[in-house]
Amino acid sequence: MVTEHDSLLGGYRVLDLTDEKGHVCGKVLGDFGADVIKVERPGGDPSRNIGPFYKDIPHPEKSLLWFSTNTSKRGITLNIETLGGREIFRKLVETADFVLESFPPGYMDDLGLGYPELEKIKPGIIVTSITPFGQSGPYARYQSTDLVGCAMGGLVRILGELGRPPVRMSYDPQAYFQVGVHAALGSMVAHYHRVLTGEGQHVDVSMQEAVALSTMTAAEVYDLMKVNVIGTGQFFVSPRPEPYGLLFLRFVYPCKDGHVVIYYAGGASGLIQSSQALLDWANEEGMALELKGYDFRQWDGSTITQQELDQQYEAIIEFLMTKTKDELFEEAIKRGIMLAPCATTEEISRNPHLQARGFWEKVDHPELGETIVYPGAPVRMEETPWRIQCRAPLPGEHNEEVYEKELGFSREQMAIMKAQNII
Repeated sequence: MVTEHDSLLGGYRVLDLTDEKGHVCGKVLGDFGADVIKVERPGGDPSRNIGPFYKDIPHPEKSLLWFSTNTSKRGITLNIETLGGREIFRKLVETADFVLESFPPGYMDDLGLGYPELEKIKPGIIVTSITPFGQSGPYARYQSTDLVGCAMGGLVRILGELGRPPVRMSYDPQAYFQVGVHAALGSMVAHYHRVLTGEGQHVDVSMQEAVALSTMTAAEVYDLMKVNVIGTGQFFVSPRPEPYGLLFLRFVYPCKDGHVVIYYAGGASGLIQSSQALLDWANEEGMALELKGYDFRQWDGSTITQQELDQQYEAIIEFLMTKTKDELFEEAIKRGIMLAPCATTEEISRNPHLQARGFWEKVDHPELGETIVYPGAPVRMEETPWRIQCRAPLPGEHNEEVYEKELGFSREQMAIMKAQNII
């Protein structure tokens, strides 16, 4: 672990009781140097059983979700539903600066471990509560999965193809990740307030609200234009008054080996030079000649017909289909064309820019006899750098270190607490 002098949060301790909704919050604080103690129930957190798994071997010590969201944490087991477990947790709170939890509202209060009680134990403590819908309101006690959070936050409906049912953003749990990042941000803002005033506080973080913030301008579009933004796939739909109606603007285009994003328009859009450069390139190779001499200064998104625009798209796509993503990107840089490849995970992993910046982090997993590559720093600070301190902990991996060496329990007491299902 890094020292408090060479990391942003060195010297601060975090008690992380969260499930999969909040793992990312503790990871962010830990990667910035905080001493994060992951508190799991005896036997391990159930989220260890969430796939995908290392080499497709289902096992609670091989969950890739667990690996990726619990770096830079030490791990202990503790049953806070037992009297002895609560007493131990209170001792830990005396040493802590942050407590992260994702239980239903009122759960911690019912155990005598809510913010009012913890603040008495450790004045200035920051308790961050991560829940599907927040601590108050008619949905406060509703349960939720990541998909429910994405759906009720509005993200699902703005994804998908036009005319087809909405879809989720696949693979990674976006609602959990969104709320985790917002929880880390809220915890740090509360910390800043504590540094200025000495006062701690209870940070209430709603997964639904965090997801709603990720929908960009969808709320504003509805407020101003009374139009629901819905999934339109490769297009952006521009509402226009009658008789013109909706205009479908394409942003994702097929090419020889995948897809690229292109901003193709003119007029007031500020894309005249880029669009002209793309057309000139196609014309040089004897393609899209039907558009040769087209005046992009006269391009008007408020009046252009869909038929005219589609004809332009067809000509451009025919040209793009003769080029690979790499060829298009390389030439776009030379010609000043606003174009970017839609990268696959494999392509991202070997991206020369990310490699040059040292983005990827190699993390040792001695129990697997392997080193695994992780995504790296989200931000860079020279004086207090971000870094993955260690791989995610095994169940109870640091029980001895925390309970014996730091809290002073004997081996005999540890054995008794384990037999009583306290640790």
